[in-house]
Amino acid sequence: MATLSSFRVLVVPGLYNSSPQHWQSRWQRLYPGFERVEQASWDAPVLEVWSERLRQQLLKSEQPTLAIAHSFGCLTTVHSALNEVPNLAGALLVAPADPDKFDVGAAVNGRLPVPAIVVGSLNDPWMESRRARHWAKTWGAEYIDAGALGHINAESNLGDWLYGQSLLQRLVAMSAERPQEARPAAAR
Repeated sequence: MATLSSFRVLVVPGLYNSSPQHWQSRWQRLYPGFERVEQASWDAPVLEVWSERLRQQLLKSEQPTLAIAHSFGCLTTVHSALNEVPNLAGALLVAPADPDKFDVGAAVNGRLPVPAIVVGSLNDPWMESRRARHWAKTWGAEYIDAGALGHINAESNLGDWLYGQSLLQRLVAMSAERPQEARPAAAR
């Protein structure tokens, strides 16, 4: 039976990175093995540039990897997955930014080749719940309505966000169930 330790975990923050009180940063303190994908310019979200940085990080290990993404980091992860990045085994996409706000809808339009969970909020200023459901369906991802949590960030005061950790465990199970042969060759 696969556990979280069966996977490499990459934290993929969004615009301006994740502050120390953001659940992504808190998870990195709880799980010191989690690695953060660092961007050269956190205030300039250029999809192709950010996706290349994620791809470079994925190339550093052959271990199956889970991406834990937030906001524009979700779009980065989706774009990378649709372009057959290596070793990506699953994605937890929390409060994705609306692709239309960044004019990247065409670049992230497609079914993901890996298991994914999209977590949306009823009052997220970066993507309406209805749009988050639409994109989850487009990506072939499971959709979770987290309620009214804003942008599911530090301002949401989630602490260590235990519910999110349970969703990560669900992703581990989903990713472990998917046979290696079913993944694209570039993702093995």
